Amino acid sequence: MPPQGARGVFRRITAFYARLLEILLVATVAIIIVPVTMQVVARFADWLPRYIWTEELARFLLVWMIMIGSMIGVREATHFNVDLFFNLRGRTRAAMDILAALFVLGFAYVFIVYGWEFTDTAWFRISELAELPLWTIHIAWPIAGVTWVIFAGERIWDDLQILLHGEKADH
Repeated sequence: MPPQGARGVFRRITAFYARLLEILLVATVAIIIVPVTMQVVARFADWLPRYIWTEELARFLLVWMIMIGSMIGVREATHFNVDLFFNLRGRTRAAMDILAALFVLGFAYVFIVYGWEFTDTAWFRISELAELPLWTIHIAWPIAGVTWVIFAGERIWDDLQILLHGEKADH
């Protein structure tokens, strides 16, 4: 068991990272409104040109919005979790949560390994319309996978403490 100090520092770092992700999620939602609105208005108004880059920027932002949302969801145990047995408490609940977290780790492995391969194909390519570097969208997959490992690991630690010490575990 790591010392309380190191665990406390880790918790503060992950809390800060989660807060940063929440801010980035709000930013992506706010920013995506601009290109999507431009696309919609341009279809009905002759005074606004039909920019092609707006569609690509909206797609990039949508991917990041989904990935960031999934990262936050894993931390809050609201993503990849289906609460079929909502009456479970204590050690039984902790065991089921660990099982769910192991599946998250499996998905994280796929996202890290194959996401990195996916990103590796994009280092020196740019998008055709907005001329954005493609790695900036591809890197979302391995970042999501690593973040899932961190947040799922945090939850597994808490659940292991409940399994070992019962509901009153210090976590």
